Formats: sequence, C-alpha cells, structure tokens
Amino acid sequence: MKKELLTSVYITITSLLLAPVSSAEEKPNIVIFLADDHGVAESSVYGNSDIRTPTMASMAEQGLVFDKAFVASPACGPSRSALLSGLMPARNGAEENHQPPRAKTQIMVQRMKDAGYEVAAFGKVAHLNYGEMIAFDIEKGGRREEIGEHVKEYLDHRTSDKPLLLIVGDHRPHVPWLKEMAYEPKNITLPTEFVDTTETREHWARYLTEITGMDTQMANVDTMAKAYFGNDDFLFVYTADHGGQWPFGKWNLYDKGINVPFIVRWPGHIEAGARTNAMVSWIDIFPTLLELVDGETPMGIDGKSFLPVLFGKTNTHRDVIYTTTTADGERNIYPIRSVRTARFKYLRNILPEAYHSTHSDILRLDGAGGYWDSWEQAAKLDPKAKGIVGKYYQRPEIEFFDLEQDPNEQVNLASNPEYKDQILKMSKMLDMWMKEQGDTVRMMRNPMPLQGPTPHVLNAKQLIKKKS
Repeated sequence: MKKELLTSVYITITSLLLAPVSSAEEKPNIVIFLADDHGVAESSVYGNSDIRTPTMASMAEQGLVFDKAFVASPACGPSRSALLSGLMPARNGAEENHQPPRAKTQIMVQRMKDAGYEVAAFGKVAHLNYGEMIAFDIEKGGRREEIGEHVKEYLDHRTSDKPLLLIVGDHRPHVPWLKEMAYEPKNITLPTEFVDTTETREHWARYLTEITGMDTQMANVDTMAKAYFGNDDFLFVYTADHGGQWPFGKWNLYDKGINVPFIVRWPGHIEAGARTNAMVSWIDIFPTLLELVDGETPMGIDGKSFLPVLFGKTNTHRDVIYTTTTADGERNIYPIRSVRTARFKYLRNILPEAYHSTHSDILRLDGAGGYWDSWEQAAKLDPKAKGIVGKYYQRPEIEFFDLEQDPNEQVNLASNPEYKDQILKMSKMLDMWMKEQGDTVRMMRNPMPLQGPTPHVLNAKQLIKKKS
C-alpha cells in the first residue's frame, strides 16, 4: 500500500510539473514585422543573389522558412483586412482596395487582448484609418524613418506586465521609391517578364534599395525587442502583404503577386534552419496565434491554424489556395479569381474584354511606374517587348499553369487538351468556393473596354480636360 501511495504521489507531481502553465508570464511575447509590397523572390533567402537582406538571412538560419505562403488578395487593404479577421475579402467586406472591411469582422486584436495580451501597432499595420475599428492598445503611424523611434519610445516607457504582441509595419518597399540607389543598375538581373530598359533598371535598383532599407529596420526592431525582453525567447515573424508594384506583381494573382516571404523564429521552440513547402495563407495567421496562446478561436472563420507546421510536426497544411482581386479605386478595375494547388494554378479573368491596367502604367510616376514610357517605346521596335506589353494589357478569360514545369507562369495551357480534365475540375472548385463565400464579384465602377484608348491615354485626356 505504501509503495502504491508513493507511486501515486510521484505521478501526480510529475503531471503537475509537465502540465502547461496558463499564467500570463508563460505566454510568449510576439513580434510581427510586416513589409508593404515585397515579393517573395526579392530576398537572398528565396534565391536572389543580387539583393542584400542580411536580417532575413539571419532569421532563416535561426528559424523556419515558408516557401509557399500566400496572401488572400494582392492589395494593401484587402490583404490586411483578411489578416486581422481570418476571413477572405468577400466575407470581411474589403473586396476592393480602399474599401473598408466590416468592423465586426476585424477581431484578431480583440481576441489576443482577451487572451491576456497588450497589442501595440506601429507604422502601417491596418490600412489607412481602419485601425480605429481594430482596438489596438497602442497605435502610431508615421514616416518610414520614424517607425523605429516610435517603437523605442514605447518600449522605453512601457509599464504593462502583460505579454506583448508588437506589430510593426514598414511602408517599404511601397512606392514611391527614393532616388537613392544602393545597387548598380547595369549589374542587377531583371525578372524575365520585364522589358530591359535603362529606366527599368534604375527603378528596379531603387526598389531593391528600399527592400534592403526595410531589412535594416527589421534588424533594429529585433535588437530593441531582445534588449527589452532581456533575451531572444520570443516569437518573431516576418512577412509581406503582397508582391511589389510591378507588372504581373501587385494587383495580380500570379505568384509574383500573391506568394510572399514568411519566416518565423523562436529559439528553442522552432527548429533552426528549417524550410517547409506547407501551403499557408495570411488568413491562417490569426487562428495560429490564438492556438499558440490558448485563446478562443471564433467559429466560422476561413483561416485555420498551422501551429503543427511551426513545431515541425507536419509539412502539410492546405491543399488549395484561393485568392481574389477586384479593383483599386478608379485606376485599377480588373477582377480576377484563382485557385492554386501545389502543382497547378487556374486563373479566371472575370472581364477579359477590358484593359488590365494599374496605377503604374496609368500614372507613370517617378519612383513608381516611371519606366512605362520606355516599355512602350521598346515595344514599337522589339517583338519581345511588344509581346510583354500586350500580355500586360490584355488577358484571356482563363489562364492555366503547370507550376512544376513553369514556375514563372509564362506558358498558358488553357487550350492544351492534355490538361482539359484538370482545368474543368479546378473551374468547378472555384465556382463552388465563390458560391460558398458569397462572392458575386461586386464592383463599384465600370472597367475600361479594350475598344477604347489605353487607360494611360484616357487619364491624360481627362487631365487635359480638367485643366482647360
């Protein structure tokens, strides 16, 4: 009897020691660093030897790199609204850029606060003034060079003993890109889908310079967090809201627009130097954080936790990624929907009879789309350049890519009979998903028909008319 009693006591004590501790002190501090317009390929971590991103490289050495992380929509507002709700655009209300989400959907921050956290946001975290509906404990915007100063001031004066969720949103590499170039334009390698001109190279060098500047800011925030917490035992996440503002990137559902960098570091908890092909979406970040901190995940959201992937228990998460884009003000009215598996991408251009066009080619501003005149000049003489410009402006209704054979999505297989069954299957998948989402492709403006002048020419005529 005595031996059995001792055994029982031992088991009880051991169970108590191994049980998870739910006190606030034991919940991890979390830092999320968000870039604005950073494509997955523009980082040394993802194979670009041209660009210097030492902070990302260091994080990759110490943490887990996701090769197949995707956003819900490749525009700032819809992407961030999806992050903060766990819902896709049709369900959270932010279908177009600059279209506010429904306030009741933006619940990530409140759920983290309910789990015991103080939530502080600096820089561009929510879109525009949408942060007012999100209930951050502290929120402060500011120019890119001020963000680090604001974070330091906050940490220097913070008195709360709650665990901290610190979200820092750098505006870089969003346009306009500074004139400063830390890269020699003639020595860089342009993406294959670009028209190679002097103006393109200079703008690309400026874009890469902004990425390196953002990488330096991230190192600064990381250093401040380590000093504040007294160690590196906190979860650090780096990711971006969509690809860069370049043709076939931002506002597009090619992987250049929707596949984003995603690196997570937590020494002692997440395997260092690991990579995963698990497909995850930005809508999954919210439920993952809640599961990590024993918070209450709301029923009915689109996101689902990928915590097992973080802890190395599995290398799979989603079988399918859905993405949407609809419009961005008066200058980018071109709705697209897509469904992607590990191997195939089915992409539907809802209004193929309209011009595909964005701020870049319409406004052609220095530090943004200022290279576009050189593209159109090149297209007059060079068949390859003409093909790139034509492909940008006019899209077929259906695009289909075998990503194993064509990772850069250059060969449309929509009319290839070999893929007929797969195309039909994925078309039905997209139809069903849109129905479930209540996605009727709601639009607030009419597109620009191909029969008329290009949106750039039309915009120029309207400006002249206004001046006169």
